[in-house]
Amino acid sequence: MATSSSGKSTKKSTGASESSRAEQSVQAFRDALEKSVTISRDRLQEVIDDAVKRGRMTRGDADEMVGRLVTRGRDQADEMISQLERVLAQVRDAPGRARQGVGSRAERARKRAVKAADKPLAGADRVRRAARVPGFPITAYDDLSVRQIDRRIQELSRAELRRVRDYERRNKSRKGVLRSVDRKLNDA
Repeated sequence: MATSSSGKSTKKSTGASESSRAEQSVQAFRDALEKSVTISRDRLQEVIDDAVKRGRMTRGDADEMVGRLVTRGRDQADEMISQLERVLAQVRDAPGRARQGVGSRAERARKRAVKAADKPLAGADRVRRAARVPGFPITAYDDLSVRQIDRRIQELSRAELRRVRDYERRNKSRKGVLRSVDRKLNDA
């Protein structure tokens, strides 16, 4: 994480570094292709057979050479295929990683917003209840955590507690919330 002169932290784009790695992988693959030579086994065998026929090498040496060249060629082809598969995997995975990064940043922003609004909303709920304005006892209930709800139910009447309990049972049915409401109802 880099820090700018204004003190705000800025993240280097994960997508940019992944793009750079993908570009490096593609370049490595291109380099490997440029350094390689593709000759079919049949053509190689034909050239070697011609050399044996002309007496430039023995049949045993020719067979051994063809075997080594074919083995080396297969190894190089396998390596290039492996490099290509790595590049393709990076390309395929990039959208998912980007979505995941955006999703987690959005969730953190949502949590910060809910936390920042928690105290003002709790105060507004108290004022609304004191003024006997109808509505659900806890504003933004679905966005609150169990801990936040637990703090809010401490100020509710028995009727309001029952409304919260019924709503929670019909929706998320979080055990922590239900236990807190039941405990508060039994204490009241």
